[in-house]
Amino acid sequence: MNEWVSVCRIDDLVAGSGVCALFNGQQVAIFYLPGEAQPIYAIDNFDPIGAANVLSRGIIGDVQGQRVIASPLYKEHFSFTTGRCLEKPEYAVRVWPVRIEGGSVQLQQPAALNLESAA
Repeated sequence: MNEWVSVCRIDDLVAGSGVCALFNGQQVAIFYLPGEAQPIYAIDNFDPIGAANVLSRGIIGDVQGQRVIASPLYKEHFSFTTGRCLEKPEYAVRVWPVRIEGGSVQLQQPAALNLESAA
C-alpha cells in the first residue's frame, strides 16, 4: 500500500501530546509537536513490553538528542524515528510514515517490522 490515507484532522491533535487513531484495524499513536522541524510522528500504539495499547498516552521527551515517547506503564523510551526501545533494544514498535496535508493527518502503511534489520 503506497497511498496516503487521511485518518484525522490537524485540529483533532493536541499540541505536545499524543492521540490514538485506528488505521486498517491497527491502533496508531500520533504525536504533534508544532514549531519543531518535524512536527508530527506516528508509531504503533501497542507497548510490546507492557503488552497494552498505551503509547499515545506516554510522555514525549528527548534522550541524547533523540525524540522519544516514554511508555506510561514501565517508562521505557521508544524512538520516534526508529521505533527501537532505548533500554531494551530487543523491543521495537513500527514507525508509520505520517504527514500533514491540507489540514489532514495522513498515514501510509509502513514496511513490516523486522527487529533483525533494525539492530
